[in-house]
Amino acid sequence: MRQALAGIDFAPVLPVWLLAVLGVVALLAVLPALVRPARNGAGRLRLGVPARGALLRLAAFGALALALANPRLVQETRETRPDVALLVVDRSDSTDVGARAAQLAAAREQIEARARRLPELEIQTIEVPEGGNRGTRLWTAMERALAEIPRTRLAGVIALSDGQVHDVPPNAALDAPFHLVLPGRPGEVDRRVRIVEAPGFGIVGRTVELRVVVEDLGAPPNAAAAPARLSIRRDGQPPRVESVPVGREHRIAVPIERGGQTVVELTAETRPGEVSPINNRAVVAINGVRERLRVLLVSGEPHAGQRTWRRLLKADPNVDLVHFTILRPPEKDDLTPLHELALIAFPVRELFQVKLRDFDLIVFDRFANRGLLPPVYLRNIADYVRGGGALLLSVGPEFVGPTSLAATPLGQILPARPPTGPGAAQAGLVETAFRPRVTDLGARHPVTENLPGANPAQGPGDPSWGRWYRAMRAEARAGSTVMEGPNGTPLMVLDRVGEGRVALVLSDHIWLWSRVHDGGGPQQELLRRIAHWAMKEPELEEEDLTARIDQGRLTVIRRSLEAGPPPEIAVTTPEGAVTRHRPESRGGRAVLELPATQPGVWQAADGRRTAFAAAEAGNPLEVADLRADDARLRGVAAASGGAVRWLGAEGASVPELRRVVAGRDMAGPGWIGLRRNADHTVTGITALPLLPPWLALPLVLGLAILAWRREGR
Repeated sequence: MRQALAGIDFAPVLPVWLLAVLGVVALLAVLPALVRPARNGAGRLRLGVPARGALLRLAAFGALALALANPRLVQETRETRPDVALLVVDRSDSTDVGARAAQLAAAREQIEARARRLPELEIQTIEVPEGGNRGTRLWTAMERALAEIPRTRLAGVIALSDGQVHDVPPNAALDAPFHLVLPGRPGEVDRRVRIVEAPGFGIVGRTVELRVVVEDLGAPPNAAAAPARLSIRRDGQPPRVESVPVGREHRIAVPIERGGQTVVELTAETRPGEVSPINNRAVVAINGVRERLRVLLVSGEPHAGQRTWRRLLKADPNVDLVHFTILRPPEKDDLTPLHELALIAFPVRELFQVKLRDFDLIVFDRFANRGLLPPVYLRNIADYVRGGGALLLSVGPEFVGPTSLAATPLGQILPARPPTGPGAAQAGLVETAFRPRVTDLGARHPVTENLPGANPAQGPGDPSWGRWYRAMRAEARAGSTVMEGPNGTPLMVLDRVGEGRVALVLSDHIWLWSRVHDGGGPQQELLRRIAHWAMKEPELEEEDLTARIDQGRLTVIRRSLEAGPPPEIAVTTPEGAVTRHRPESRGGRAVLELPATQPGVWQAADGRRTAFAAAEAGNPLEVADLRADDARLRGVAAASGGAVRWLGAEGASVPELRRVVAGRDMAGPGWIGLRRNADHTVTGITALPLLPPWLALPLVLGLAILAWRREGR
């Protein structure tokens, strides 16, 4: 909009201070003539009349001073610039609770429409998106938008938000009116479950303690308030309900019964009149770990790879190793009693009867049955495995001879049997160069899956591993043969016996890989996997279903040794909705990935197994307090002259917009004000001298001549 303004301006020819000095000199020169003294009839002095020509002389000096001041008639042409109002719309998750989204959408539409009808006003609208785990970043988004608006044109800021803003600086201030318009009504109440302390890990076989508080935000403190019912569910089991005091810390004992993740869901009953039950639920994921793994290693006759197992187990700081070595050569027969062959007596009864079940894993490395372990102790080991223990055997030529452990009570749980009968020792021993191969079943088993350098899972091809030169021929009668030796004979057999597990390695030449013979191989990784599978480490379960949630995505992994397409997986959301999906097959595992935005416990089932995953709130600051509250922004609005208005209060409506000049009240009943800045740009200036030289010179000379003539009379 164009405007034309006129006014008188001065452009002095001389500096102002010099004009002032000349004026004083001229006044001093004229003053005696203006105040000439005289005597009255009584002879007293009095001020007389000015001398002749004094006034004309003063007029001449005045005209000269005016000419030097150079007065001008100035006319400006201005281009007025419209003011800008900023509308900030909160679109975080907490604004979707209840009817807030509808209230804010209607308010936005009305405010934008009313602002467009106001003259000399532009409105800019920005949306504040969900801020992830950082809360609502409304102040940051507002400052970013204000950086592009000249402050001389800023009429004000209107924020449509529930007030849950998490980036307001401590001394926040704004040089324009800030108005906050909130959905809902003041005095809302919200119940939440807050985790005070929750351990991330727990020892298997022990209990951990959770510290939680059930709080009623916005409710007046009441010592006699009724307790709340808290439902506690662990890994989808039937829940147990406890009565907990509101506002006071409560402790919950959670037993850790297995390795891997234990998911605990806590749900408080809904309070009447609360904003939303979304934050009445909390989820805790606790990873079960073993405190210290106790391993018993019994080495038989000395051989080149005897230190292989010891080095592997001693390298793990979480393993307590008890190691005994039988040093008597097999060919030595001097009738020396067994109890006299060691520096200390072999504690057979203590290890294999009294403390047998204290061990997590028993390893026999080329151990031959030469009467050192009576049958009753070998039977104890078999019962130990059936009851949940772990047994690993690495065998050599002794396995196919008359002292084989397969011929003892321990043979009942072994997954493979050597040949029997005359010539069994020669028939069971294979001494030839070969490269171990992973079987088709082994390509799907987690112990041998994706071993570096293995033969291709499908199609022809040899592994790039170094060669071995000895293997024991045995017939696999149970379990899974995951590796094979020369002519397809079983080389590694894994089996589940009762509640426990048995691993059988039918060669004593794996140590060649540690010496990098013929290129070596993944000796350490393979032995580690075998031992951890036997001790039931969750990541090495061959038949398992696991689920995890990371960065808002649910990943379900189904492991199985069964060939063929995997079955559909039923996924249950925290709200109870069930969907079915076909996972993608990847060898021995099938993987399903889905978005998981709802906080709570997600459930996945394949028809036989069920897995649980804990999803925390994507923005925990948002759901920590779901009340609409002006506490964080009330001070900013008051300091800037703005106001706080509620949309859900009784008789409330979207406030009207008014333009207000600076210095006046910026809010009143039913309305909020936007400052009128009157910012402009000067597009043209026209200056007309009021006393140009051609007029000033005759005027000054004329007055001077008149004054001279007047004084000369």
